[in-house]
Amino acid sequence: MKALVALILLVQLPIHKAVPAAPTAPLGCDDPEAEAAAEVAVSYINSHSHHGYKFALNRIDNIRVLPQGLNNDIMFLELDLLETTCHILSPTPLANCTVRSFTQHAVEGDCDVKLQKLDGKLSVLASKCHSDADSSEDVLQLCPGCPLLASLNNTEVLTTVTAALNYHNSKTADAYLRLLEIGRAQIQAHPVHIVSVEFAVAATNCSAEEAKDNVEACQLLPDDQSNFGFCTATMVMSPSKDLKVDCQLYGHQTQTVFLFQPGVTYSQPGQDTSAGLLPSVVQGFTNHNLRLSHNSPAASESSSSEFPTSMLSAKSVAKRAVAEVAQHDKVPHPVGFVPPPPPCPGKIRHFKI
Repeated sequence: MKALVALILLVQLPIHKAVPAAPTAPLGCDDPEAEAAAEVAVSYINSHSHHGYKFALNRIDNIRVLPQGLNNDIMFLELDLLETTCHILSPTPLANCTVRSFTQHAVEGDCDVKLQKLDGKLSVLASKCHSDADSSEDVLQLCPGCPLLASLNNTEVLTTVTAALNYHNSKTADAYLRLLEIGRAQIQAHPVHIVSVEFAVAATNCSAEEAKDNVEACQLLPDDQSNFGFCTATMVMSPSKDLKVDCQLYGHQTQTVFLFQPGVTYSQPGQDTSAGLLPSVVQGFTNHNLRLSHNSPAASESSSSEFPTSMLSAKSVAKRAVAEVAQHDKVPHPVGFVPPPPPCPGKIRHFKI
């Protein structure tokens, strides 16, 4: 009898089912965790670039987090970057580098970056980037008189760089400088014909005076003594020629991230212009492309073989969020209600190209 009563009571007990955990909301592009990952990614991109300028974050386009286990996540970022005025050789911290304005003919970078967050520590696994200058039409529409970017192998550009470097070496009592690469050039046709150039240089083991006797003997300093620098020059081509040059050496850096890759040498009688430009860079291009330093397919989630294609992509998450916001607009809400913004893309920090 007691057993029967116990059985009846047991049957009458409420059955408690385990409540499934609510799915984690997608990480927003402006969330602190996303911005921390983007900061690590941008630092990696700049420290592994071999040519051109440092880039700053303009916007986080997308972020996708794929849990791999306890305290172990894989993150995919899509980033919009903008070129700064700091060459990659410059020791100036990125936070102190100025982003080039739209009217200076800005250069935009697009990067896919794959990171791992393990026990709270972020590390970059792969990066894939490309960079392009804004269209000339867009610049001229906003600023009709602004000078446009010129090809790095433009004849007037090469002439100006050669004249500027020769002028500096003829006036200095310090080390003889060699050209590493031409970073940027702009040509203004009206009302005065002006060529403006920027180029990276390196000190040699000769003084400028010693180089006059035997310039061929002047070699770049070894890594443990290297001294890189940066020059800007402006040459008025007409109606009368006028040249202004400013060169600054950075001093020896114990940890130089620049990996110099010798390229084409431009030589003319009586002129030393050993330019460290890769053939693919100088043939008609106006800017150094990030693709040369960052071209790993593994950086993109869509091309990664580690994850099944059935998994929801970052773009799908963003589209779903936009649809949810649109659905909110159809439902009556109290006065003053502000619908939640979609998690991606994030805010624009500088300007949109």
